[in-house]
Amino acid sequence: MRIVFMGSPRFAVPSLEQLLIAEYEVVAVYTQPDRPSGRGRALALSPVKEAALRWGIPVLQTENIKSQEVLAKLTALKPDIIVVCAYGQILPQALLDIPPRECLNVHFSLLPRHRGASPVAAAILAGDDFTGVSIQLVRFKLDTGPVLETAAVPVSSLDNTGTLTDKLSLVGAHLLEEALSGWLRGEITPLPQDESKASYLGQVTKKDGEIDWQQPALAIWRRVRAYYPWPGCFTYWRGKQLKINEAVVSPDKSDIGPGRVVALPSIEGGLGITTGDGILGVLNVQYAGKKAMSAAEFLRGQRDFISAALPG
Repeated sequence: MRIVFMGSPRFAVPSLEQLLIAEYEVVAVYTQPDRPSGRGRALALSPVKEAALRWGIPVLQTENIKSQEVLAKLTALKPDIIVVCAYGQILPQALLDIPPRECLNVHFSLLPRHRGASPVAAAILAGDDFTGVSIQLVRFKLDTGPVLETAAVPVSSLDNTGTLTDKLSLVGAHLLEEALSGWLRGEITPLPQDESKASYLGQVTKKDGEIDWQQPALAIWRRVRAYYPWPGCFTYWRGKQLKINEAVVSPDKSDIGPGRVVALPSIEGGLGITTGDGILGVLNVQYAGKKAMSAAEFLRGQRDFISAALPG
C-alpha cells in the first residue's frame, strides 16, 4: 500500500510518524517550501520536512500543487492513497483523482462544526466544552467530505490554541491509523456531513488579535486563549504594542468604563482591565520587543500602568 503524506506544521508530524511506526509504506512527503525565518532570515525547514528527512523519506516541495508538472510527478509515484494533515494549499480535483483509495484528511474538529483553516481557535472562541478530530475523505470544497472516524477531546479552561492543538495532534495520529486500517479493509462506511450543522472559520490574521475592550470579559478571555501563541491578543500603551498572553475572567465588578487598568487584589498579579461587561484579570504580558513576564513583574517596572486608559 503506497502512501503519499502531505503536511507542513509541527502538529502534522505525529500523524506522519504514526504511519511510519505502523510500517505503512510512505513513498514521499509533500510539504511547503523552505521559508526565511528569524532575524537572520535563514531558510527554515517545515517540521514535517525535518521529520521526513530523519526517517529517510523523499521530500517534495512546490509553491503550486496545481501545476501539470507537479501533478505528473505525483502520478508517477503511483500512490494508492494520499493522507493530508494541514498541508497548506488547496488540493485540485486533478490531484484528488490520482489515488484509487482516495485522499484522507486529518481535521482538528468534530465536523461539520468548525470547518476551515482555524478549527482549534474556532472551538475556543465558541466556548465549546468539547472539540475533537475527524478523519474525512477529501472533497474539492474544503472540509465537506464524508467522515470515516471521529474522536472527542475536552476543552479545558486552561487550554489555548497551542496546548489544545498538541493534544489533538496526538489523538489525531492514533485515530488516523485506526481509520486508515478500517478504510483499507472495507470496514468503514463514510458518513456524509449534516450541512445544517456546519460552521466555518477562515485563516486567522494578525489584526484579529487586537482587543476591543467594549466586548465582554468572557469574549476577550476566549480570544486571548484562541489567539495564543499566534497572533497573540494585544492592546496599545504609550504607542507600543502590549500583548496579553494569559488572562482570567475576574469575579470582581466595576462601574468604570471599558479599557481602564485597575488594581485587582483578588487575582494573582493584581492587574485587571475593565471591559464592556466585567473585568479581565491579566496574568502574563509581553511589551513590544521584550520577553513575556508575569503581571506582577510588569507592574513593578511600570507602576503608572494602573489607572491607564487603553484604546479600543
